Amino acid sequence: MLTGKQKRFLRSMAHSLNPIFQVGKGGVNNNMIKQISEALEARELMKISILQNCDEDKHTVAEQLAKGTRAELVQIIGNIIVLYKQSRENKQIVLPKS
Repeated sequence: MLTGKQKRFLRSMAHSLNPIFQVGKGGVNNNMIKQISEALEARELMKISILQNCDEDKHTVAEQLAKGTRAELVQIIGNIIVLYKQSRENKQIVLPKS
């Protein structure tokens, strides 16, 4: 679990990122979770945008993605979700101690 300080740190890092994935009409599926999981392993921190035509609530989508990828939900801002997962092979982000 991330502390408030760590989430603030990750939010500031995520500020300059562009969303890599988009969740649209189809919602969240296993293939998308697999791709996002692989991208998180490479990047650790990423933004995902939820398109206007997505039928599901953004909080539901965020929960499904976080659970499916075993990542931490850093924040939901507008239609953007920020996820963080520490990489096993490619660790780049050093979180501040709580």
